[in-house]
Amino acid sequence: FFFFNRMASKSIADFTEADLKGKKVLVRCDLNVPLDGQKITDDTRIRASVATLEYLLQQSAKVAICSHLGRPKSGPEEKFSLAPCAARLTELLGKEVKLAPDCVGDKVSEMVGQMADGDVILLENTRFHEGETKNDPAFCEKFAAPFDLFVN
Repeated sequence: FFFFNRMASKSIADFTEADLKGKKVLVRCDLNVPLDGQKITDDTRIRASVATLEYLLQQSAKVAICSHLGRPKSGPEEKFSLAPCAARLTELLGKEVKLAPDCVGDKVSEMVGQMADGDVILLENTRFHEGETKNDPAFCEKFAAPFDLFVN
């Protein structure tokens, strides 16, 4: 896994279709957008990720997006779900962006395993897990397990 091996940093443009085709790529995006209820009031941060995501999809990668939203107190909170971001990404990318029910676990691994080349999913808010804010190595291992590459 690219992230844990701490390989020399590369630009996304350094990767060709030969490097990316069929690879399961975890992409960290800044989707911490302002919301009014479940309505996004400023999608600037989402739009900033589109070029990178489109590049990976054009290279036939299997793309999973991760992000946090807000500061949930203890576990999942509906108001901090990334569902509105999945809907907006679907519009911007012109293809369905499925929202995973979590960012780790069997269901996420299953969704990633069923992806076809050029598919994209959005993992649910990473901050729903205490291990994310505490840099817990066990959480990091579970989080990274289904993926081949990490793009920050």
